[in-house]
Amino acid sequence: MDTGNHDLPALFAQLGLASDQASINLFLISHELPAGTSLAKAEFWTPSQAKFLADALQEDAEWAEAADEMAMLLTPRPGH
Repeated sequence: MDTGNHDLPALFAQLGLASDQASINLFLISHELPAGTSLAKAEFWTPSQAKFLADALQEDAEWAEAADEMAMLLTPRPGH
């Protein structure tokens, strides 16, 4: 049983991305999830990253909450 931390920084690390707050902020302002595009289908993921995210969301795995948070943060808000 996986009892590790499954927050946003841990998800970034799991995806092989820098997981310090400055790197996360830079990623979030540098990438945008187009309207109607699921997180796993975004063009900026490698195939292995996309598969991990798709599996996590499909299986409602421990990473699903952090993946949902990431999707929300990457979705542009009207007026921004």
